[in-house]
Amino acid sequence: MTDKILRSISFIFHPLFMPLLGVIFYFSKTPRFIPDEVIRAKLISLSILTIILPILIYLLLNTINKVNSIYLETSKERIIPLALNCVIIIIILKRIITPTQIIELYYFFIGILISNISCLVLAIMKFKASIHIIAVSGVFMFFIVLSIHFSININGTLALMAIMLGAVATSRLHLKAHNSLELIMGFFLGVLPQLVLVNYWL
Repeated sequence: MTDKILRSISFIFHPLFMPLLGVIFYFSKTPRFIPDEVIRAKLISLSILTIILPILIYLLLNTINKVNSIYLETSKERIIPLALNCVIIIIILKRIITPTQIIELYYFFIGILISNISCLVLAIMKFKASIHIIAVSGVFMFFIVLSIHFSININGTLALMAIMLGAVATSRLHLKAHNSLELIMGFFLGVLPQLVLVNYWL
């Protein structure tokens, strides 16, 4: 029973869903006026590029035996998906989220790109940082900075995110997907880019 719950946590909080969660949160909290049709267009485009397209890429890679699991359990399996994900994020930065439109989200995705590149370099070096923790901690840091930027009280959301982060870390450890060092490295790879980039938009 415990295994099923922890596997469900790893699936529900899969890295694929985290960027869209950050964007949805931003649109729900920003005091700026953004037309509904613009929000819908951004969300649909991002859903296609950050969730549907990576799933299709995974299915293709799985078919040609380049990956064995959606969790990318070995460092070798991670290289192609991470490289392709970097390309997808660059497309998003060029076409969907530009600095002249929504600067907060632009730097949010710049941070995601830096985290992905760092994770890719480590994978090439045969070190398997936790992509789950990178994604959740990066969004967590983005939420904290947004609360400061917009002067809003989201303590409940932040507490929930902290619980989520702990649950994901526990899940990855229990399932023996990562060791403590890989989780700690994932945390810093997720948090630091978002924290450093604050200087450019806060």
